[in-house]
Amino acid sequence: MTPQELRTFCLSFNDAAEEFPFGPEFSVFKVAGKMFALSSMDAKPLTVNLKCDPDMAVQLRAAHPEIVPGWHMNKRHWNTVTVDAKLPDAMVRELIEDSYDLVVAGLPKAVRLRLDRP
Repeated sequence: MTPQELRTFCLSFNDAAEEFPFGPEFSVFKVAGKMFALSSMDAKPLTVNLKCDPDMAVQLRAAHPEIVPGWHMNKRHWNTVTVDAKLPDAMVRELIEDSYDLVVAGLPKAVRLRLDRP
């Protein structure tokens, strides 16, 4: 997955936006003002921080050396995923989608209902 493919996929979700609160080198992808992905698009290797269910985070880290505790994040709830490593793009997309879904699930009901509308 290239940086542009990562950006395009993150922005494909309903109400997703890209912001730069930590400077121009860090893309922060948010839904309803809440972060679901963070990446330095110019970094080599390309990585992305993603929210994850704590139990699943432990399992993913044990099974994949490309997935480690979230860099500069709450390590219980966030993973850093090396995107341009051995992980299949489909798995990276699934992890991004799971992160988005976790953030949406934590939003107020009225916001979730607004996001569900086409």
